[in-house]
Amino acid sequence: MRSVVMIPARYGSSRYPGKPLVPLLGKPMILWVAQLSARAVGAENVYVATEDRRIAEVVEDAGFQAVMTTDDALTGTDRLAQAAEQVEADIYINVQGDEPLADPADILKVRDAKLAHMDAIINGVSWVGENEDPHSVNIPKVITNERDELVYMSRVALPGFKDAKCAPKRYRKQVCLYAFTREELTAFRAFGRKSALEQAEDIEILRFLELGKTIRMVETRPGSLAVDVPEDVTKVEAALRQAGQVPS
Repeated sequence: MRSVVMIPARYGSSRYPGKPLVPLLGKPMILWVAQLSARAVGAENVYVATEDRRIAEVVEDAGFQAVMTTDDALTGTDRLAQAAEQVEADIYINVQGDEPLADPADILKVRDAKLAHMDAIINGVSWVGENEDPHSVNIPKVITNERDELVYMSRVALPGFKDAKCAPKRYRKQVCLYAFTREELTAFRAFGRKSALEQAEDIEILRFLELGKTIRMVETRPGSLAVDVPEDVTKVEAALRQAGQVPS
């Protein structure tokens, strides 16, 4: 079975235009993500799905493959669904283009979970770090049942509590690593719109709940940081230095 990594990379981000090309320690962020993905599945199995030729040229010049999509994709997963129509594979692993600290071992962990549960969507999850604010709307918080299946995901701090003594000691957050089949991506896009909960929370994985899909959450390494807004760049660069990462 062929597994590929697809990295959705939209130049026209509403919160941070041009984000995939923002330099981190001098190297465009999209190349950090493509290179760590290649360490997991090989460069020949890494694709960047984008609507912008500027991004495509950067990744192609670095030896990776770009797949052109339309500029009206509702979400990154809709963009992935478009790209999957052009690339033959059994498993499509979505690695977000703003996760330059993703662990290649976690990409393989998500792939292996999908191989074991081909009828379920796979998504990463980890604990909110001590240097992160669980009340930040930029961090989707995760609630699962005791089988590690997603119950709900929200930008507010969940689970809630009635009595302070029952407050959770820690919160879990979504890590933007996913695994799908082409059929699941096609069904997602065929829904044709954002679901009501997806629209309210701005969390696209929630659309799969409307499709009746089981979403299995897979524990990944803690410490992942995403670049959501310009203020995140300094923190992510510091984390890259601390991890001993240097541009190549």
